[in-house]
Amino acid sequence: MIRDPKDLKRYNASERVNHWIVGISFILLALSGLSFFHPAFFPLNQLFGGPVWARILHPFVGVVMAVAFFIIFFRFRKLNVMHASDWEWLKRSHEMVNGDDHNMPEQGKYNGGQKMLFWVLGLCMLGMTVSGILIWRAYFGFDITLVRLGAVAHAAVAAVMIGLIMVHVYAAIWVKGTVRAMWYGTVTRAWAKQHHRAWYRQVTGK
Repeated sequence: MIRDPKDLKRYNASERVNHWIVGISFILLALSGLSFFHPAFFPLNQLFGGPVWARILHPFVGVVMAVAFFIIFFRFRKLNVMHASDWEWLKRSHEMVNGDDHNMPEQGKYNGGQKMLFWVLGLCMLGMTVSGILIWRAYFGFDITLVRLGAVAHAAVAAVMIGLIMVHVYAAIWVKGTVRAMWYGTVTRAWAKQHHRAWYRQVTGK
């Protein structure tokens, strides 16, 4: 794909690799986790070589995702601090949903919705990690009560995360020009000026 040399750099290669490791790990975890959750999804474990291998691989893939996610978290946490303009953006987000984002409050590299998603996913990932350790009985021997509580918490938080990631993917596709940022690392100047004007001014000096 030929891109305009004037396009703006949004993510470097390591940031994109980090993101895709999290994304691919999440898909593998969602598919294997669903196969444990309900008989209707049981055939999904065949993607991993059967139920035994699915159960063996699931927690190890979880470790990969947790490590990669927390690297992202600490990389971008300062950029996701909420400001007054972000709360105002959230209050007026219905305008964007209705297709009119031209009068939205100016945003930095991330808008209020992206920042809120960042922090909620961070809490969910922490919950998934802790509950996952509680139920990983091959390596940890917690009391059965903790194991049962961990299993319920793990399933509940996983359901929330699946919903949030679906929203994340839908929003990325819906806002044309967003997906290319994670494929190629760049966005057009028009995209940046329309959706993240404060960031556009910061990187261009205009």
